[in-house]
Amino acid sequence: MKVSIIVAKGENNAIGKANGLPWHLPSDLKHFKESTRGHHVVMGRKTFESLDKPLPGRTHYVVTRNPSYQVPEGHAVFSSLENALEAAKAKGLDRLFILGGAEIYRQAVPYTDELIVTEVHARPDADTFFPELNLDEWEETERVHVDHLNTKDEYSMDFVVLKRK
Repeated sequence: MKVSIIVAKGENNAIGKANGLPWHLPSDLKHFKESTRGHHVVMGRKTFESLDKPLPGRTHYVVTRNPSYQVPEGHAVFSSLENALEAAKAKGLDRLFILGGAEIYRQAVPYTDELIVTEVHARPDADTFFPELNLDEWEETERVHVDHLNTKDEYSMDFVVLKRK
């Protein structure tokens, strides 16, 4: 099973503010939707609660320490990231996306085969950050630039794919 982290992060590794995104990037949201649709996605409880409802076309695995936490039918709750990964493997999934937040990203890096990163060309004020990576462990295989002057995006960005060496 291929485990992919998907994240939009600023130049300062910012990923969130007040349980939301620190920017308005329709191009990134479209990229995220196209990448994850039809797959299982893993996230922490706070990330799940930041959504209005489960993302359409995806099965959500929510990681929380609260054993009585409830999610809508068709989705699942796990007490640890490891338990969610084991369930995905047992289900025979070919791919699993890690959606955050910061602590789930930190825990997931050792299990991750691929990073799908939107590098946002900004340093927004934030309270949540993506963990530092050892870039010696990763090889960039794709990069596509999106200029905000040609879109409705607040900032320019690069869509980057990194594969574990």
